[in-house]
Formats: sequence, C-alpha cells, structure tokens
Amino acid sequence: MTARNVNMKKSVCLLFALILSVAGCSQDEGGSPGQTSSHEPSGDAAGSQSIKLYTFDCGDIEVSDFDAFSSSGDYAGRSGSLVNTCYLVRHPRGDLLWDLGLPHALLGAGPQRDGIFTVSLESALTDLLVEIDLTAADIEFMSVSHSHFDHTGQVDLFADTEWLVHEDEFEYMFSTEEGRAQNMAFADLKKTTFSGNYDVFGDGSVVILEMPGHTPGHTALLVNLPESGAVLLTGDLYHRAESRELGRVPRFNTDEAQTRASMAAFEGLATELGAKVVIQHDAVDVSVLPKFPAFLH
Repeated sequence: MTARNVNMKKSVCLLFALILSVAGCSQDEGGSPGQTSSHEPSGDAAGSQSIKLYTFDCGDIEVSDFDAFSSSGDYAGRSGSLVNTCYLVRHPRGDLLWDLGLPHALLGAGPQRDGIFTVSLESALTDLLVEIDLTAADIEFMSVSHSHFDHTGQVDLFADTEWLVHEDEFEYMFSTEEGRAQNMAFADLKKTTFSGNYDVFGDGSVVILEMPGHTPGHTALLVNLPESGAVLLTGDLYHRAESRELGRVPRFNTDEAQTRASMAAFEGLATELGAKVVIQHDAVDVSVLPKFPAFLH
C-alpha cells in the first residue's frame, strides 16, 4: 500500500471520528485550511436543524459509446445517457454550491455533439437560484468535485464566490499552458486550497472528501442532514450504478490505482455511516431525491 493510500485511510478514520464527536480531530497548527477541524459548533450549527440540500438539473449528456468509461473493455459499443447535477447546501453559516454543470453558453443552442458526447442545457444555475429567492451574490462558497467540463461550466456566473479547491486539483488545472487557458475563469477567484478532507463549516456537517484518481485532486461531498442522515455525493468516482457495482474505472482517469483506493475508502465510509449514496450522473439515484425546488433536510 502506498503512503498516499495509507494517508487516505487515516483521513477517513479521522473523518468518521469527527462525525461521531463533532470535535474528534485537531486542525493544523495556526488553523490552516484543509484538514477536518475540531471546531465546537455554535448554537445555530449544533444539531444543524436548518441544513438543506437542493438538487439542480445542470444539463444532459448522451454518450454514443461508453467504452471510455471502463478500462475493462466491457462497455465497448454501448450507448446511453447521463444526467448532470449540481447541488446547493444551505447551512446556518453560509451556502455551498457543489459542481457547476455544463457551460451556460449551451442555453438555447439545442443538443451539441463533441466526440462521443452530445450535451444540452435547459437552465442556468443563476436562473434556478432565483426560484428559491437567491442570487449568485448570496452564495458564499463553491467547490467542484473536479475540473472536467461538465462540472465547471458556469463558473463565470460566480465571480464573487469563494472557491474551495484541493491543492492537487489546483495544480492539475494550472500547471500547463493548456490547463491555464481552459481554466481562466477560475484564475482570479478568491480561493481556499486544502489537502486531505475539508470541513467547510467547522462542525462536521459538510465535509469535502479527498478521493483522488479520476483527477489528481478529485473530491466527493458528505452532507449530514438532521432528518435524512448522511448523504454522500460521488462526484465522478462513479458515473453509473453499474460502475459502482462492478468497480469499473474510466480509461480517462489520471490514476486507476488511486481511483480504486478512493473507491475502497468511500465504500468503507458509506457503510460506517449508513449513508445515502448519490451517483451524480445516474438518473435512478437522482430520481429518488426531492424534485427542485424541494430539498432534503
């Protein structure tokens, strides 16, 4: 087992301890961001009775050949569709937008084909926020599970929102000239970088989970809701229920071994917490969530 994988297992154990005690892990000296923290929740956060999780439709993706989604070769020649979802967590200490969907330039353009993908978008995130009486200026934080185009497409609508980003993903996005050009809209954002898991509000209720492999700094999201319990949003750790059941890894992941270690850590946490797992691209998983503008709480 590599040192990185050992550290990942330790990180998951620390996270579970935090969730059980709300103060189970210590922060880096000086309060540096990026580790599960030991902040005692204040009265409004303790119990987190007002936490809400909204699901947004952030586009549709038709795939003409799923071969790219399995290094085992068993998806070759199969076509199908993926939903594309984004999420808003409303917490007493602020709002977190998770993933930013397909590019809003697709609005009104109809289905657009690019290689094996045909993509379309019906509503911009800002228009969806209006339906719950919010604007982009009301959103304190945003984070993307990773930097692929279907998760970052509406970043320029949130220029004043603080970006929470794993340091390995930031490096991946900006270490090359091509990456800098593709991610220009992120360059001037106010940001907090982190390593390990990141406890967004300091009370264990909303934690960004380090799950590398799909990209170097790929993350998932844990939301602990007072009535619904723990919810795990997968990012692109899995794309479909079948991928999770069979342990399939896309050919385009940056590191298959890291992905498999992340899958093991994720499944261990899901079992420990009895969590509801939501595969963000899977229509069945998404269909059991409340229809917007309703929310889990």
